[in-house]
Amino acid sequence: MTRIASHRGGTLEFGDSTPAGFAATATMALEEVEFDVHPTSDGAIVVHHDATLDRTTDRTGAIADLTLAEVQAARINYGAGASPLTLEQLCAIYATSSVSFRCEIKPGADGRPYADFVPRVVETLGQGGMLARTGFSSFLIATLDDLRAASDRPMLWLVSPPVLHQLGAAAMIELARAHAIPEIGVNIDTASHDLQAGVTDAGLDFGCWAAHTTPQIDKALALGVKVFTTDRPSLAIARRTAHLEAGK
Repeated sequence: MTRIASHRGGTLEFGDSTPAGFAATATMALEEVEFDVHPTSDGAIVVHHDATLDRTTDRTGAIADLTLAEVQAARINYGAGASPLTLEQLCAIYATSSVSFRCEIKPGADGRPYADFVPRVVETLGQGGMLARTGFSSFLIATLDDLRAASDRPMLWLVSPPVLHQLGAAAMIELARAHAIPEIGVNIDTASHDLQAGVTDAGLDFGCWAAHTTPQIDKALALGVKVFTTDRPSLAIARRTAHLEAGK
């Protein structure tokens, strides 16, 4: 069965990376919650999509340049007055949930990986009791190399449409194999039967991201991808239920 991952805790339902969205996702009939992490200047790890607070909160500044107290003074847009969570707080929310983690390691505001960040994330997830239920993702192969060195947990390469177009499917697959990356995730609008077949024939898993509309979700389900991320988890659950019932 194709797995569903609630992207940033269901952005289009609950706001971007909100505590309410993460709490709601923990109770849903889906398999994964997707989230992003960044370091603060005083060593904390914050769950937030962007490297800065500017776009989705009432504060500004790069998270890596701010203390945890400064980051948590921010209020998330459409977040009912809530502040960004720490990774420890997210672990606590999911301690009794059946939903697993899909943790995206983000780069800094300059687009470069944070120095020595990956081992800290792995350690924090271990301390929070969630490492064994975590898969990792990144758009950056250098970050995936760091992940492979720090953990034996599953990981996937998120391939953007420009990178897929530039490399082509064959080179993308060979690059993934050269870096021992077991899974590739592409934007749903670039997914196709031929691309999926090329990836799976090479012994790699194939998934999609950004499946937010009914046609996009139905496409992912028709392809039978391993997993897709969506900003509308409730819709995705309903569409998967209908898809499974239609196949009986």
